[in-house]
Amino acid sequence: MEISKIKEILKNEIDEERYKHTIRVVDMAIKLAKTYNVDEKKAELAALLHDSAKYKDREVLLEKANEFDIILDVILKNNHHLIHPYLGAKIAELKYNIVDEDILNAIKYHTTGRCNMTMLEKIIFMADFIEPNRSFLGIDHIRDLAFKNIDKSMVLAMDNTLKYIIDRGFLIHPDTIETRNSLILKNENNI
Repeated sequence: MEISKIKEILKNEIDEERYKHTIRVVDMAIKLAKTYNVDEKKAELAALLHDSAKYKDREVLLEKANEFDIILDVILKNNHHLIHPYLGAKIAELKYNIVDEDILNAIKYHTTGRCNMTMLEKIIFMADFIEPNRSFLGIDHIRDLAFKNIDKSMVLAMDNTLKYIIDRGFLIHPDTIETRNSLILKNENNI
């Protein structure tokens, strides 16, 4: 499906603020893709669909996950904010006919991360985190670093996210911890 058609559908399916956020993530993903020599069209597509299933209502998320046979672990069941990436990947596949596993995984892991992420996955994770409307202590440094060393910027992004999650008493998804640890070990071992 063409990008323009997907944009048209998204404009009607997600609220205006979510759509504006999505376009900012698309722009950032394309910039990062250029920096890291990743296919810009794949980055654009993954970024465009990264929040396509970000429904605000917990019950809708749970219902949709069940409808698409997404098996939710105990963390996902108890932190509905983490369901939308898995659901978004499924919708990208079934509704938008996306078959590229790298794009689907970039959507699926844009919130928690995972071990051995591809560069496209890292780009979508970071594009979502550093899009221009994000504003918090340290964001400028993370934004800058994302264009120099994406792994180090991801560790800082995850540190920030973990502090946020802990301060609010939310459950931490093990993928986030594993991702952070693997990036630190990779950096220490210069792999």
